[in-house]
Amino acid sequence: MIRALIAAYLCLTALPAAAQDVLRPQEMRRLDRFEQTAGEALLQAFQTGAPSDIAALTVALSGTPLVAFDEGLGGDWTCRTMKLGGISGLIVYTPFKCRLTFQGNGYTFEKLSGSQRTSGFLSLRDGRAVYVGVGYVAGSIPPAYADLAADFEGDGEIQPDIAVFERVSNQRARLMFPAPVVESDFDILELTR
Repeated sequence: MIRALIAAYLCLTALPAAAQDVLRPQEMRRLDRFEQTAGEALLQAFQTGAPSDIAALTVALSGTPLVAFDEGLGGDWTCRTMKLGGISGLIVYTPFKCRLTFQGNGYTFEKLSGSQRTSGFLSLRDGRAVYVGVGYVAGSIPPAYADLAADFEGDGEIQPDIAVFERVSNQRARLMFPAPVVESDFDILELTR
């Protein structure tokens, strides 16, 4: 009985990473163009953003990234979305609630409030921490990333999310989304607590 419980626990804790081990080609392309996409979006944001939004963006991007994962990351966070490039040069939203939960081989991540949410898994890939998940409109029930159709790009309610995660401290971190499916060219989700 105890062996069965341990086996079930190990399967459940490994599931998020295993379910998202394989990236679809379209998310790989977004990651491959990360630096170029970020640079173009940052130029537009700094050229057109309001001074208060530029100040918030500067703070969000400040600080040298540390080793991505630390046991102190788990728990509730305040998170603020910043949309760069695209329709508007720079939009900084009010803070929302997010949560990181340690899973043994990475972290599940959830944006818990606001109209646009995301849920997925953070793990190490090719020397950097990468978030793979599904963005969705509040009230929708998102599928797992692994369950998205191979050619699914998003439908306005659900979209695949890919981001690079950087931890500045156990009180500050950022998720950076290259070429998100909706509204902008580059998104930053600033995490603080």
